[in-house]
Amino acid sequence: MTQPLTTFLLSNARLIDPEAGTEEPGSLLIGGGKILATGAEAEATLAGEVIDCRGLCLAPGIVDIGVKVCEPGERHKESFGTAGASAAAGGVTTIVTRPDTDPPIDNPETLEFVSRRAREDSPVKVLHMAALTRGREGRVMTEIGFLLDAGAVAFSDCDHVITDTKVLSRALTYARARGALVIGHIQEPGLSAGACATTGKFAALRALPAASPMAERMGIDRDISLLEMTGASYHFDQVTTARALPPLERAKANGLDITAGVSIHHLTLNEYDVADYRTFFKVKPPLRAEEDRKAVVAAVASGLIDIISSMHTPQDEESKRLPFEEAASGAVALETLLPAAMRLVHAGDLSLPVLFRALSLNPAKRLGLDCGRLAKGAPADLVLFDPDAPFVLDRFKMKSKSKNTPFDSARMQGRVRATWVNGVQVFGDKP
Repeated sequence: MTQPLTTFLLSNARLIDPEAGTEEPGSLLIGGGKILATGAEAEATLAGEVIDCRGLCLAPGIVDIGVKVCEPGERHKESFGTAGASAAAGGVTTIVTRPDTDPPIDNPETLEFVSRRAREDSPVKVLHMAALTRGREGRVMTEIGFLLDAGAVAFSDCDHVITDTKVLSRALTYARARGALVIGHIQEPGLSAGACATTGKFAALRALPAASPMAERMGIDRDISLLEMTGASYHFDQVTTARALPPLERAKANGLDITAGVSIHHLTLNEYDVADYRTFFKVKPPLRAEEDRKAVVAAVASGLIDIISSMHTPQDEESKRLPFEEAASGAVALETLLPAAMRLVHAGDLSLPVLFRALSLNPAKRLGLDCGRLAKGAPADLVLFDPDAPFVLDRFKMKSKSKNTPFDSARMQGRVRATWVNGVQVFGDKP
């Protein structure tokens, strides 16, 4: 890790400010781990060192909600060291880990263990979710108060959908009393059990077990009803179908404390990408129809869907080199999140400020963090990137221990040139 400079100026940058919604030339003055000044004020200050950004894009570092780091239990797939290095290389300055580890993060002792490991090994900031129920089994809620005191920023059973609505309603009620955020995975578990594709002609032709998009609609309808009853703060981790958007819009209009996210894979890939039974394209929920993908992209552009995340899920070769139905779900994405998202920018679907609203500002606001902004006084968590730099992705050059990316050998645009966390450069050569 590069040693921090006392004060330095990042000049000649193309500032991407998601809070102001602007994209314009400018400079940032960095000191003491924070942004000290912007624009003309920054340029008028005598800095210890001036770093020429050469007109590249400078944006708030990405805040990635829903990253799986496989400690404890499966360190051979991903460690905090390799996940942190991957995040830094991808412009991710804060990762929020999932509790679907082995064993799950469902007690203060396990949470304290992973927090210590992250502090020791990761070059980027790491925050942790905890399980909502013990063992993620959906029967008994965890000690939410103790876990909050131990540092949990949110609670989730991940893809283990709680089927007992009484248990879930009690957990939501207690979470509301403690001011805790609950993150839910919206699927009707009966309809989606065993599915690895989305219902339709394509899945039928490929003889793949499929789930209807209605499973997501039914899941979101149920959870919204419980939120109307309990008033809890809630985040849907992945909204991937057009059918789920109208109830989401109504719930927000009714004033419920709800936000929604989507993974980068569901924004940039569709069901046809699994045509050759390539298991690196097997994710959960399954990739959707092109009409769904377009609807979800439009929802991000309008702000109906608030957050884009990587849903980074490392899997080893043995669990992926299986028939499509039997292969493990998930893909690594910390390093590919930004270049994949740039596809949406180059296609004209999103502007850079809107993109970083979903990548940085909104996730930070949802978690009550002061990052995700280019404002004076904000943490100097920054990413410098070339939005147009072309490259062919080689998965074996990725820093993650696992290499299960659907973008292997894909032509991509957008390279991270440098990443700073609290003003300390954690990736890249000096610009």
